Amino acid sequence: MIKVYCYNKCSTCKKALKWLDDNKVKYEMTDIKENNPDETEIRKLYEKSGLPLKRFFNTSGMIYREMQLSKKLPDMSEDEQIKLLATDGMLVKRPLLITDRTVLTGFKEAEWEKELL
Repeated sequence: MIKVYCYNKCSTCKKALKWLDDNKVKYEMTDIKENNPDETEIRKLYEKSGLPLKRFFNTSGMIYREMQLSKKLPDMSEDEQIKLLATDGMLVKRPLLITDRTVLTGFKEAEWEKELL
């Protein structure tokens, strides 16, 4: 089963869910603000994705900017970054798409099409 972490007020998430519905892709949606992945889950997703850990951060988010993470992340260890991501779903790039094969951060239609269709 495909799992998607979204935030219901996020326009990109709404667009991604509409794309899934329009393409008749079955999925399970989880509100990332209410049910943020924990440290263990984030570590698994990061390892499965093959992506740089920075891609898991919502770099345009208010919390990211308030915490000045663009300056702090380079000096943080991988463990520290994973622990930080687990503290607040609003720090996590969304939508977060999880399939049997991979994990995608954000909604790029071409990437999703290649993975799901």
